[in-house]
Amino acid sequence: MAQVSILFGTLLFVLGVLAYVMTGSVHPTALIPMYFGLPLVVFGILAKSPIEGRRKLFMHINVTIGLLGFLGAASSAIHEYGHARSMGVEVDMKALSAQLAMAVITFIYVNLCVRSFINARRKMTE
Repeated sequence: MAQVSILFGTLLFVLGVLAYVMTGSVHPTALIPMYFGLPLVVFGILAKSPIEGRRKLFMHINVTIGLLGFLGAASSAIHEYGHARSMGVEVDMKALSAQLAMAVITFIYVNLCVRSFINARRKMTE
């Protein structure tokens, strides 16, 4: 799962940079996916430890970061869409797309982590 963390962290990092460039390099909040991706990569590298306790610790930190990223991105996308609709203005599709992309990426990542944790727990009881 450490490699998966590094991959998803890299995806979030790239998404943040692309979102920042797509918005004309004006909105620093477009870099938020990058701020979630960077720790996923760092803790993913640390999770490659041969010591089982450290590996578990860093993967649990990573899944927590992923869950917070999903909750933040999904709630922000819902809030922004609802706010724009209620005010009668157009939705900023670039920002909404980046938020939804982050929500999808982090949802998939958390789902993979939870499945991995469940499989590891099952193997321990066998």
